Amino acid sequence: MIGAMLSEAWMAMGANRLRTVLTMLGMVIGVGAVILMLAVGQGAQQQVQASIASMGSNLFIILSGSTTSGGARMGGGAAPTLTLADAQAIEELPAVVAVAPSSPGTAQLVYGPNNWSTQIIGSLPSFLTVRDWKLSAGAPFTDSDVRSATRVALLGQTVTKNLFGEEDPVGKTIRIKNSPYVVLGVLAAKGQSLDGRDQDDTVLVPVTTAQRKLFGTQFAGTVRFIMAQAESDEVMPKVEKSINELLRQRHRIHEGADNDFSVRNLTAMANTAAETAQVMSLMLGAIASISLLVGGIGIMNIMLVSVTERTREIGIRMAIGARGRDILLQFLLEAIIISVIGCLIGVILGVGGAYAANKAGGMAVLVTMASIVTAFAVAATVGIFFGWYPARKASLLRPIDALRFQ
Repeated sequence: MIGAMLSEAWMAMGANRLRTVLTMLGMVIGVGAVILMLAVGQGAQQQVQASIASMGSNLFIILSGSTTSGGARMGGGAAPTLTLADAQAIEELPAVVAVAPSSPGTAQLVYGPNNWSTQIIGSLPSFLTVRDWKLSAGAPFTDSDVRSATRVALLGQTVTKNLFGEEDPVGKTIRIKNSPYVVLGVLAAKGQSLDGRDQDDTVLVPVTTAQRKLFGTQFAGTVRFIMAQAESDEVMPKVEKSINELLRQRHRIHEGADNDFSVRNLTAMANTAAETAQVMSLMLGAIASISLLVGGIGIMNIMLVSVTERTREIGIRMAIGARGRDILLQFLLEAIIISVIGCLIGVILGVGGAYAANKAGGMAVLVTMASIVTAFAVAATVGIFFGWYPARKASLLRPIDALRFQ
């Protein structure tokens, strides 16, 4: 019986092909828009999460203080208030896993006919631990290199590509500020940071090498900033308080006086960015879902018109023995067919549109099975819900009234 009803429903829709197609169009656009918007939102969210993961976990960055020169106030990091000894003291705090003092700068690198200007960070071997940064080739420098201020370097992927191309850089000698440096290893790819900076456009050298042989330092042992990693996210408030108290004590800052340093919770900032991306994804999905509602209303309107046009047919069916539930099922099947076919086409267009946006515009998209199933299920439910009322109205018609309808 269901098979016969499906055949009749298909024939009824075929008799008004244009109207059927226009009715499906609402569901097609609705499902396609939901999948595409969710793909864009989840792609952005995935990018943010990848950037957060590339930073490392449970991180603090301690910046040296500001200074005033000629009435002009410099920004944070301008005054040399942090030292290697401060970093060693922070590392001894409870719940602190690793600490990496850093002295960054910029210099020109030369290898053969190639040259490249990049950021150079002077730090300790623990920098790789704090940043959760692996090596794709070679080996890291050691504490012995730090004590000896050895001219060795670890190259980021961008630097390696621009200086060496496809050549293996490990063991080769490059020149930084006209001094030779041996390449010990190549850092694994990190990608962009949250602020869009290329993290792979970096060179890592021992902090003492940076201070004594590359950039110099106003006071011996001072660093621009210190990165510290806590054991877990739960202990970060306690660790932040301990760092503030320790540095105030070491710098002999009197009660009520301002700090000559600043402690920033990078994990909290990253989590805020992740929450923002998640909210954006949900908002895009919610906005696109409005089109599903419009598509459902379109199905209801067309089905009401169909019921009105076929009132005499309904009366004849009832007169020869059709029951109200048969009429209800007949019109409900038509609504289901329109919804399901419209949803399937919408899924194809939504997924195709997402990948087209990725290929053509380089937009980050992430199509998940969950978003496809959710969009399909919601759209089908909306279509059936709005198809129920016209089908119910048709099933409640009295045969004599339906036969008299003009």
